[in-house]
Order: sequence, then C-alpha cells, then structure tokens
Amino acid sequence: MQTRATPFCALILGAALPLVLVAPAAHAQASSPPAASDSAQQQSVQQEEPGSPIHYSQSGQTLAERTLGDAKAYFTAPLHWDARNWEFFGGALAAIAVAHHYDTQARNHYDDGYKSPLGPKESGELTDVLPSAALLVGTWGYASLIGSQPGKSEAWNMFESTGLSLVSAYALKYTLGRTGPDSTTDPNHWFSGGSSFPSEHTTMAFAIGTVLAESGNPDYRWIRRVIGYGVGFGTAYLRLKHNAHWLSDTVAGGALGMASAHFVMNRSAAREEAEGSEISLVPVQGGLMLAYSTNLPN
Repeated sequence: MQTRATPFCALILGAALPLVLVAPAAHAQASSPPAASDSAQQQSVQQEEPGSPIHYSQSGQTLAERTLGDAKAYFTAPLHWDARNWEFFGGALAAIAVAHHYDTQARNHYDDGYKSPLGPKESGELTDVLPSAALLVGTWGYASLIGSQPGKSEAWNMFESTGLSLVSAYALKYTLGRTGPDSTTDPNHWFSGGSSFPSEHTTMAFAIGTVLAESGNPDYRWIRRVIGYGVGFGTAYLRLKHNAHWLSDTVAGGALGMASAHFVMNRSAAREEAEGSEISLVPVQGGLMLAYSTNLPN
C-alpha cells in the first residue's frame, strides 16, 4: 500500500471540504468448531499439524455502496474537522485572497494588446479539458491493457475525485454568481448571475493530476508529479490565457481539486487496509490459535 500525502483542505467563502480518513469497520464472524472425542481431536491435530488456516474474510461493499459512502463522508466531514483541518482551510482562503488581490493585474497581462477592454472571447471550453481527460482515459486504458487492478483503482479514484469536486464547484458557481473577465473589468462582481468562480476546468485538472502525482510506484514519484501537477498548472494557465477566469478562480479550483483528490485517496487507502486484514483459526499442537493479519503501509 502506498503512503499518501497529507490532505490539503480547501473551499471558498464558508463552503467546506472533507479531509478526514474514514475507514469502514471490518467485522469477522467465526463459528464454533464441533465437539469431538479426545482421540479424534488428537488425530485431527496430528493430521493438521503443519496447519492450513481457516480464513474468515472481511465483508466487502459494492462499488455503488462505497461511492455513496464516500460522498456522504465528503459532504459531512467538516462537522468532524480538527484544528489541523481548519488550519489548512484557513491557509487555502488566504491563498485565494492573495490571488484575488492580483486578479486585475493578471487579467491585464493576458489581455494586453486587445482593442476591446473586455479582451478576447475565446473560451477554450473544449480544448482546455483535453489534457485532464487524456490523463484519466490513458490511466484507465493502460491499466485495462496490462490487467492492473491497482491501475484501475487509481483511475477510479481520479473519476470519483473529479465527480465530488465538480459537484462542489458548480454549487459554488451558481451560489456566488461571479462574473468572468470576458464580461466585466471588475473582479468584484459577485451574485450577478455569472459562473466564473471557481474554475471547473482547473478543479478537474488538479483532481485528476493529484491522484496521478501521489499514487503508484514511489520510484517514479517525481515523474508522476511533474505530469500530474503540470496538467493542473497548465490548465490554470490556459483558462487565464483564454480570458475565461480570474486568477483567484483558478487558485480556488486548484485547491478544491487537490483537496478532493487527497480525500478520495485517503478513503481508498484506509479501505484497502481494512479489507486487507483477516482473522483465521490456525491448528496448533493441543488446540487452535486465533490469528489476525493485516497489510501495513510501506
């Protein structure tokens, strides 16, 4: 099992993201062995002296049950945040506030040279999502090609973190109603029917890219991080270049995507650890031994 980076908590203007680790409880049920005479029991023990354990596997959940459980934990986790979670949340808000201070400067930099004060109208709605989609589809396709179950799980984590983060992103978009830089030169047009904050393209890119960056073989961690975070920052750059979002929109989207990715990865890791444990009865000299085994993080 791979270790995960510390969750990065972020939502904007009072919205909240879950970052707690919640592992489903694992239960084992063992039936009592039938009674036997002393001679029969001794013969049985002698026959099973090398012993093959009697396993009691953990009860699993369907994919739908796991996804619903993750969604419930995701949207209710702020109720269980500790001081460290709130510190990450405050740090994310501070980063967004700093970016908001430079919204106008960043917009003027990318719109410099255009006759219209509103800058270009090119949105890049489709082209800017292609790098993120390529990572997701490529991860799933390659894992399917080589028959890698961990690779498929990684692709599913990408998909789930994207879904959860986009739900939050669109909820914020239509609640806060911020007007984008292609429609106004004022970065403080909130509750005006817009849909600029946060950037859903950047949210998706960091949700997928963070899973790629922090999963898989640690020997290739630096390559994964260059590709994963590179797609995230590259997408944010494209959204600014195409005059589709303010700088603070992309910072908020990045924080939201990273937080969601770490949440999903932590849930997945905790679930793998719980499902990797088992209880067994091992025949030993003179009786039986109750054994518990689990996979520990590397």
